[in-house]
Amino acid sequence: MKIALIGQQDFGKSVLEALLARGDTVAAVFCAPEKEGAKADPMRTAAQEKGLKVYQFPNLKGPEAVQAMKDADADIGIMAFVLQFAPQEFVNIPKHGTIQYHPSLLPKYRGPSSINWPISKGETKTGLTIFRPTDGLDEGAVILQKETPISENDTLGTVYFDRLFPMGVAAMLEAADLVVAGKHKEVVQDEAQATYEGWFRANESKVSWNNHVDFIHNTIRGSDPAPGAWTTIGGKKLQLFGSKKHLVRTFGAVKGKIGEITEITDTGMRITAQGGQIEVAKVKGEETKKISPAEWAKGANVAVGTILGT
Repeated sequence: MKIALIGQQDFGKSVLEALLARGDTVAAVFCAPEKEGAKADPMRTAAQEKGLKVYQFPNLKGPEAVQAMKDADADIGIMAFVLQFAPQEFVNIPKHGTIQYHPSLLPKYRGPSSINWPISKGETKTGLTIFRPTDGLDEGAVILQKETPISENDTLGTVYFDRLFPMGVAAMLEAADLVVAGKHKEVVQDEAQATYEGWFRANESKVSWNNHVDFIHNTIRGSDPAPGAWTTIGGKKLQLFGSKKHLVRTFGAVKGKIGEITEITDTGMRITAQGGQIEVAKVKGEETKKISPAEWAKGANVAVGTILGT
């Protein structure tokens, strides 16, 4: 089929490569312009290396973008990781319209950080949705969905890179085939079940040791590897990765004070919270790379008994 691909970064590149590998024609590639000083977008560079027609419009609302889409004369538009707003005038141009990828089970977790939030809220499953883009945020009719479990120690990294990324590439192609063949169904999203979450950033990833270990564990997992859950020590930020939780069922049996480092070994560091302890495998200080807690503690002159969150 003849494709107009809209996207960016590694996910967009992988969708592009998958389309070309099976013999589809990519008539046009729309990629957001890189910010000044940023690395070259891998999707853009891959498309240019293959001699494809690449457009980098500051937005997709202008007449130039609309004309470029018309010139592509595509069977279908495919939106793979798109942060630019794409108006209906643009997405409706291909013969069979446009489809879009979103890494959650819509209508739950609409918004830009839809992988972080289910993990941080302790959900046991998530997934992906291929849907019709509308002028509303992630509100269009659903064409295809795929589920994946979230285990107790899954992180943003494992859920996305191990599952939602490769599943998403395959699902984009599957959905495109269904739409072009006229074999798909479009299911209107149930607004009564809809949730929207904003960006998962520094405020959302801050650890309060007064919270229960379940909440802290989920916050760290949902922030790993980005934006990185964090606490403070001596007023400086310390990021935490590779969390495991150790629950204590007996009241008063938790070792140490709230926020206290009770153990530092070659494999991890334990910190006390409500209901048990959190063990982290890696940390990153303001002046360090991501290293083992033992290496960090030695360099920062931190010992067991130190209170975090200060």
